[in-house]
Amino acid sequence: MAELVPVDTFDLIIFGGTGDLAMRKLLPALYHRDRDGQITADSRIIAASRSALSRDDYVATVEASLRASLPGDDFDDGHWSTFRNRLHYVQADAFQHDQWGAMVDILAGHEDSVRVAYLATAPSLFGSIAGGLRANGLVTEKSRIVLEKPLGRDLESARVINNAVGDCFRENQIYRIDHYLGKETVQNLLALRFANSLFEPLWRRGSIDHVQFTVAEDLGVGGRVEFYDGVGALRDMVQNHLLQLVCLFAMEPPSSLDQNAVRDEKIKVLRSLKPITADDARANTVRGQYTAGAVNGKTVAGFLDELSGKDSSTETFVALKLEIENWRWSGVPFYLRTGKRLKAKHSEIVVQFQNVPHSIFPEQKFNVSPNMLRIRLQPDEGVQLSVMAKEPGPGGFDLRPVSLDLSFAETFGIRYPDAYERLLMEVLRGNPALFMRRDEVEAAWEWIDGIIESWQVSKQKVESYVSGSWGPPASSMLLDRDGRAWHQED
Repeated sequence: MAELVPVDTFDLIIFGGTGDLAMRKLLPALYHRDRDGQITADSRIIAASRSALSRDDYVATVEASLRASLPGDDFDDGHWSTFRNRLHYVQADAFQHDQWGAMVDILAGHEDSVRVAYLATAPSLFGSIAGGLRANGLVTEKSRIVLEKPLGRDLESARVINNAVGDCFRENQIYRIDHYLGKETVQNLLALRFANSLFEPLWRRGSIDHVQFTVAEDLGVGGRVEFYDGVGALRDMVQNHLLQLVCLFAMEPPSSLDQNAVRDEKIKVLRSLKPITADDARANTVRGQYTAGAVNGKTVAGFLDELSGKDSSTETFVALKLEIENWRWSGVPFYLRTGKRLKAKHSEIVVQFQNVPHSIFPEQKFNVSPNMLRIRLQPDEGVQLSVMAKEPGPGGFDLRPVSLDLSFAETFGIRYPDAYERLLMEVLRGNPALFMRRDEVEAAWEWIDGIIESWQVSKQKVESYVSGSWGPPASSMLLDRDGRAWHQED
């Protein structure tokens, strides 16, 4: 395991510090990094929200949340006594900047520390909170601001947010977070491609037949139903998570791991995406919405039931066929799908290589399958390469596909840091390579806006699918028309 180096002393202000993201992701991540010795003794975590809470009340809430959310014996009473001393709480309304006195007071005298404002709030508050930090003189040379997704709901709103935050912070101080970029397997995409001479010559048209990206969730929208109804799967998952995976997979080799070298190559991919117009939307996109069914043996309600019967055309599932118009990938289809209430929680990238140009084995006896590379993102992170091999024994020459399987958990034998653990440490180190630059966000929105407009013009309807399935039948037809099929383990 890589050596764990402590980060510089910091003050981390979590706006929305009483919310679900803070309690379920950010504070557990910080607790783990603190327990592993990566946080200096005088670093502080300052929660901010509109609620009138005492520090003791807030600390008690955090303790109860950590005890409930951390697995097994991860919660250590001895370490909790240390971690709790880092926690502070201030009341601050995003729109009442003149009432931020408590925050000003607690930060006074700490100007030499790294100062991070993490905005775990609705995007509509981003600009106002950034303005409040500037108005109260809380933006220092060592300040950074973290923006959670979704960054707007279209290109226009994203530009409004970027402009408002950009008026208060320099671009190199702004960290637009996508937690998928913190996953170990996503990081290993870079190692797989650029640290192994085996793959790079094959990572292109002529060797790869097609690529599949799947991010499947077995959960529904739950308590986010009202919010989700105004967003949908395309905005919620494709604009950020899936397009970022496509960029890392398809980009040209950067000159180094320097933040701008990597991000310069990613933006080239986004700008090479072929627009999906109203004329080809029905052939290249599928919209779905889950109905009642059963997931993991339990009966679950449909999306409209969760909306209390309100009518909605919001998609909870989307599948796309996209094309990258450049020399490396011209003619290679990329198939993307993501959805709620699917059969299993399952995320992976499947690389289907082309078949051998000439088989020396009789077709009537041997089915020579093309090689396939699976990059598993969850739940079992790892890499699997399928190759053809002769079955052992003297009975003849029989072929079958076998897998060279690398499970990260089995190979390295350690608990993987959560994606937020890695990304928070990168913010505190001042390394924005794993975060989205403004031009990336806006280029992604420009492409997504074209799909949304094509749906409106073509009046493409949302198709029903039963909870616990792999989505609407049209999703399978998306590949079937090309003589291909989704890879999935039933």
